[in-house]
This record gives sequence, structure tokens and C-alpha cells, in this order.
Amino acid sequence: MAKKFDVSQMKGLMAFNGFMGSKSYVEGWQYSAADSEVFAKFTGCPDAKKAPHAYRWYVHIAAIAGVRGLASAAPAAAAPAAGGKDKKADKKAAKKDKKAAKKEEKKPAKKEDDDDDFDVFGDDDDEEEEAPKESRAEMLERLKREANERLVKKQAKQRTLVAIEVKPWDTEQDLMALWKKITEIKQEGVKFGENCHLVDVAFGIKKICMSFTMGNDSSSDEIIEQIEAMEDEVQSVELTSMNVL
Repeated sequence: MAKKFDVSQMKGLMAFNGFMGSKSYVEGWQYSAADSEVFAKFTGCPDAKKAPHAYRWYVHIAAIAGVRGLASAAPAAAAPAAGGKDKKADKKAAKKDKKAAKKEEKKPAKKEDDDDDFDVFGDDDDEEEEAPKESRAEMLERLKREANERLVKKQAKQRTLVAIEVKPWDTEQDLMALWKKITEIKQEGVKFGENCHLVDVAFGIKKICMSFTMGNDSSSDEIIEQIEAMEDEVQSVELTSMNVL
């Protein structure tokens, strides 16, 4: 969707402004590589009056990406005050400046001490201050790379809560023992809940309602398959919900 907007042209910019009217990000509900890609196409900050939604999005993404020094309107200079009193004050100030300048001229020049003023590390400081600045292309590439790295880290920490229902074969089964057996299933990134509850199904048969959390690299299908493999004790397994934490 974001690739169709040529924000370097006014027509494309206004189309993008309308597209962002009710959105905070180009895709989804969080900052992504799509925002970084569109941001890279801008040659400058959009006009806040002509494209308010594009401007809002641009400033928000610039803040996330750590871009500094966005152009802003300079404050208007104060207009010179008119009136006779102000003119007299200006004349008095000019006289004081002249007197101060004459006093400075009369003061003897201070003798400089070459040994004290010599800075051994002066050249090194100048070299550090004159560090090469990155180009716009390099900056945009860095921002895109950093955005992708943050996205990968966020996804690595993301957890999903999965709720399932396990139905046994008959009423004589020890459902708590069955639940404990299920929680002993091992898979990297999977952690079962510390308790469960039993719900009536029909004819005295109850089902086990339980849950577990898993990471992005884990598979709920594999967990369900391992539970269903307990054919002598489990009739069926149903996944009831999955929620990203």
C-alpha cells in the first residue's frame, strides 16, 4: 500500500496525507519497516498546514528513529519601538558604548605566556570535532537498519497466550493426573499454566480447560498433536483462543 505514494510530488504527498487521516502507522498498529521505507522517500518535513496528517506522522516517525534538527519556523524579530524616549535611550546607549571602547583601547595589552597558552593536544581536539558527517543516504539506511533490529528484538520478546480444551473418553478417568501429564510436554519457549479447571460436557463427562504461553518460534499445533497422541486417555483437543501478550 505504501509503495504507491510518490511523496516527492505534491499530488502523491496529498494522497499520502489523506491515507494517514485515521492512521498512526503505514501498516498495522506499530512502527515497522514500511514506515521507515516511506520516511526515506521524504526530502524534508511536510507542511503542517497543507498536509497535517503527513506532518503528524513524519514528526512521530522522526522521533522514534531519533532524527534531530527538524526545520521549524524561526521566531519573528521584535519590531523597533517608536517614540522620542526610545531615541534618547538609544543615544545614551551609544555614548556609553563609545566610552567603554575608549577605555579598552587605553588598557595595556596583556603579555602572553607562550608556555602557559601552548596546547599540546590542540590538533587532536580539532580532528575529533571535525568528524565526518554521514550523508542523507547513509542516515536513511542506518535508520532502516535500526528499525528492523528493534522489530526483531520486539518479536523475540513477544509471547502468545493459548487456551485449549481437552476431552477425555469416560467419567472414570483421573483428569488432574491427565492434566499433570500434559504439562510435562517439553517444547522450547512453551510454559503451561499453573492450574486448570474442569467443565461439564455431558453424561457426567468433564473436559479440561487449560492454557500455555509460547514464543514466536514455538508451535501450538505441535503441542496439540502431542496431546492427541495420548490416544488411550484423550478423545479430542480443541484450541479455543490465542492472544498476543
